[in-house]
Amino acid sequence: MIELPEALTLARQMREAYLGRVIIEAEAGHTPHKFAFYTGDPATYDARLAGRAIADVKATGPYVELVLSDGMTLLLREGVNARRLAPGDAVPAKRQLLLSFDDGSKLVCTAAMYGMFLVADTGADDDEYYVAARDAAPVLSDAFDETAFRALVDAAPPSASVKALLATEQRIPGIGNGVLQDILLNARLNPKRKTSTLSDDEVARLFRAMKGTLAAMVDAGGRNVEKDLYGNPGGYRCLLSAKTWKDGCPVCHAAVVRQPYLGGNVYYCPVCQPIS
Repeated sequence: MIELPEALTLARQMREAYLGRVIIEAEAGHTPHKFAFYTGDPATYDARLAGRAIADVKATGPYVELVLSDGMTLLLREGVNARRLAPGDAVPAKRQLLLSFDDGSKLVCTAAMYGMFLVADTGADDDEYYVAARDAAPVLSDAFDETAFRALVDAAPPSASVKALLATEQRIPGIGNGVLQDILLNARLNPKRKTSTLSDDEVARLFRAMKGTLAAMVDAGGRNVEKDLYGNPGGYRCLLSAKTWKDGCPVCHAAVVRQPYLGGNVYYCPVCQPIS
């Protein structure tokens, strides 16, 4: 899934590959997918996108935002796999979005479990989640400081868990269930721990772990459980994930717990991350 480290990595790579390039053909919905979401009829994407140049590419929370000329925006989010095809490369038979550029290169996108391929006017004000991400202070910016984080903690319902605080309701755009696991291990906090029980020191520790873990993921070009624009896994090796939890805790080597919780599995060490 595209979360903040992947969004920033893909945006940087797409900017390098496609900035100034003109879309000469756009194809959407080639392979039917029950959970591929488009803005309007996919058959209209060619008429809407062809002839427009890539003016910028940026990450807005969990969105990869391709800013096009003439006031149009293409947003990619969730389980979108995006790959650059060099001129002459074979086009995959299964695809949900294909952009062909004036230099012969292409951008092909597929949906994993689900994916969003949204076209909107610049600003994309019709997508409430995008608006929330656009208007929030980026989590890795200086504007999102410990004071701002503590305000989020204080505003959360007393029953909210640490996972709910970080990864639901777009409180911190770009943090999802994937990056959450290592943040909480580094903070030594259980995902089910109620935010109302956190001490001042624990809130500070969570803030530092969130910033530090995300920065490490971004600096390494994303997580190794996700792939970049060229099909390469990110350089950050996840401590806790679906691929590592059976190996035990990387800190104390205790057995890791895997449980469904709030819309996705959580992985935690009951020794390093006690519930209370």
